[in-house]
Amino acid sequence: MPAPISVIVPTLNAEAALGPTLAALMEGVDGGLIAELVVSDGGSTDDTLKRADAWGANIVTGPPSRGGQLRRGCEAARAEWFLVVHADTVLSPGWSEVVSAHLGQRDAAYFKLRFDRGGRAVAAWANLRARLFGLPYGDQGLLIRRDLYARVGRYPDIPLMEDVALARALRGQLVPLDATAVTSAEKYRRQGWVRRGARNLWTLTRYLAGADPEALAAAYRR
Repeated sequence: MPAPISVIVPTLNAEAALGPTLAALMEGVDGGLIAELVVSDGGSTDDTLKRADAWGANIVTGPPSRGGQLRRGCEAARAEWFLVVHADTVLSPGWSEVVSAHLGQRDAAYFKLRFDRGGRAVAAWANLRARLFGLPYGDQGLLIRRDLYARVGRYPDIPLMEDVALARALRGQLVPLDATAVTSAEKYRRQGWVRRGARNLWTLTRYLAGADPEALAAAYRR
């Protein structure tokens, strides 16, 4: 029986973070879960692609846009299930057993969030938001069947909030996994936990109110 999962990782100048992310996936390879690694790059100028190639990734390239990159990565993937993981997110040991147990279900799933340094309150809010409102962010990963992904309309080609858009399309078909995704706290630590958290919440509120994702992305970068 072929391995059931294609892993899709969007990258943009992710050389420093990519090694630990991919190393954590090896338990899925050893367990016969992972058929392939697809790295969808948005124009990296560092050695991201060299590192991805050294790990045996199928590399697809295109313009920088998280939604567009994920859409292209999923289009290139061949397995029955997609596992989307950000380039700075490391799945905790034991994740493969939890994922394997989920593969008999139809629902999509996401991981519990934890930061690599601090941020317990922010992570707790993110996990609560995901459970209560069905809105996990992309750094919580996504495990989804190919047919369900196609049925709900795929990732939209937008630069921001592509994870929320897909989560909203999956309403009622998205459940938490009893496993943890550990994501980098670098941006929070650099910008301040309160300031970054408030920006994220304000961006989400504006998006849900109908703001243009292109305008939100421009404001977010500023």
